[in-house]
Amino acid sequence: MEKKIVVDEDQQKECKFSIETEKKAKNVDIQNDIGSSHEEHKRILQMRDLLETHDHTSKEYDDQTIRRFLRARDLDIDKASIMFLKYMNWRKTFTPNGSISVTEIENEIAQNKMFTQGSDKTGRPIAMVFGGRHFCNKKGGLEEFKRFVVFGLDKLCSRMHAGQEKFVVIGDLQGWGYSCSDIRGYLAALSILQDYYPERLGKLYIVHVPYVFMAVWKMVYPFIDEKTKKKIVFVENKQLKSTLLKDIDENQLPEVYGGKMQLVPIQDN
Repeated sequence: MEKKIVVDEDQQKECKFSIETEKKAKNVDIQNDIGSSHEEHKRILQMRDLLETHDHTSKEYDDQTIRRFLRARDLDIDKASIMFLKYMNWRKTFTPNGSISVTEIENEIAQNKMFTQGSDKTGRPIAMVFGGRHFCNKKGGLEEFKRFVVFGLDKLCSRMHAGQEKFVVIGDLQGWGYSCSDIRGYLAALSILQDYYPERLGKLYIVHVPYVFMAVWKMVYPFIDEKTKKKIVFVENKQLKSTLLKDIDENQLPEVYGGKMQLVPIQDN
């Protein structure tokens, strides 16, 4: 099913650079409370029956995975099933061996731009991405970048403890300039996250934001779904450490932000 993009005029105005308030940040993950509802459980069973009529290999997926796709489509069984079947087909073709190996993303790894470290106060694993180190590499191109995105997301998901389904990302734009701008790459990464890893992002902090980045942000913003928008927090430089410490203990905070946790390259996790 082709995804329709609806651009709301008021939403585009919201792209104007502003610091997200604490109140908005607290609106994140409100759907967690419906996880044990009888209605939700009933729909998981109904969706599972529907999926198995189309692809018997859907039996291999647990209820938590199906629930994430249901939540991404507001518990609409038909829409969630279409989304899930698309995901299954994508997974079989994109990762025929079950995962992405480091040898498939060597050019991206060489940019040294994604790290993992610690977890926030709710146990969600944390990743750091340095946007100023990303360049459209000429060797691997967009396809290698997409493999790198999947590699990183799979690594993050593998670090989750039992009962945890979400992760946190700190996107650091220190040193970002137009030479780092990669609209095709940003949109591809966004599509992978929203279409194939629904309900996985817990929060995205965007820090050290240069003014010139907002021109690119305005182009990407209309393609971000409403649930994802609520999880994005722009952090003011002067309030960087204090903002992060609201959700992350100091012993889990990266050293680069005044914490005590050393960064680990994503491939070494």
